[in-house]
Amino acid sequence: MPEVVVAIPTFRRPQSLMRLLAALAKLETHADVTIIVADNDAEKHEGFDVCEALCDYRWPLDHFIAPARGIANVRNALVERALTHDCEFIAMLDDDEWPEPGWLDAFLRTHTATRADALHGCVLRAYETAPGPMAAQLDGIKDMHGVTGVVDMIPGTGNVIFTRACFEDMPKPCFDPAFALCGGEDSDFFERLRRQGKRFAWCEEAVVHAWVPASRGNLRWALSRAYSVGNSDMRVFLKYPHSAAARAVEFAKIVGALLLTPILFVILGLVTNRAVDALRKLFRAAGKIAAFRGRYYDEYSVTHGA
Repeated sequence: MPEVVVAIPTFRRPQSLMRLLAALAKLETHADVTIIVADNDAEKHEGFDVCEALCDYRWPLDHFIAPARGIANVRNALVERALTHDCEFIAMLDDDEWPEPGWLDAFLRTHTATRADALHGCVLRAYETAPGPMAAQLDGIKDMHGVTGVVDMIPGTGNVIFTRACFEDMPKPCFDPAFALCGGEDSDFFERLRRQGKRFAWCEEAVVHAWVPASRGNLRWALSRAYSVGNSDMRVFLKYPHSAAARAVEFAKIVGALLLTPILFVILGLVTNRAVDALRKLFRAAGKIAAFRGRYYDEYSVTHGA
């Protein structure tokens, strides 16, 4: 029977955390599961209190307060805690997500088939308010799908599962605290795994739902998200040595986005999806330029949802 720790960072989303824990209690799995919750709010500790109030919960529930603010710091606290448990796998879910009953066993089957070290699953969005057509197809608002099997890279730590070795073999801290409030700590971690020779896979059958509050289901937030991703991606790129050719390619992408996107937006203005994708590329390029100049965007300084 595989032993799995499900690690959950939380910050001021008690209602979302309750929904997630309720869904985890309904898992249809043959695995031996332990849930770990790290509340990153030492002041209000609403997530910790949610866990304290649970009685007769189906799984062992290890909850604690991780006082050092920032997504990288709370993930490091979760990793440290998870490694004290006798587990083969460590899964990570965000506190605004909730899995379908077959989520965990789908991951475990795909791991057996691919022998991947880290796997990402499908994410289906649930909206408080339906996003407009200009925002509906942008990252962070649209669903995340893939084809089950080995992939070159996976996009983030919302709905992922790792072998224990991913963390044991990684110099500590696993997640760089420099990315604490800006995000990108997951991209940096996956890049370090890739450089170690770890393998990645996608599991379309490992489905979670993710709540999109009204404050995020709109074009303004989606474009700020594109800027943030570009900003953190460039920070990760600059952190590691690259060949002159790789740097030239990255520079060409930025210049191309800056020069061509405004033109494409005008040409494609009547084709909503293609025009908004041109805008997305422009905002990502702007985020990259800002990072190149040493300016960082702290996306996680604001909490969305409850």
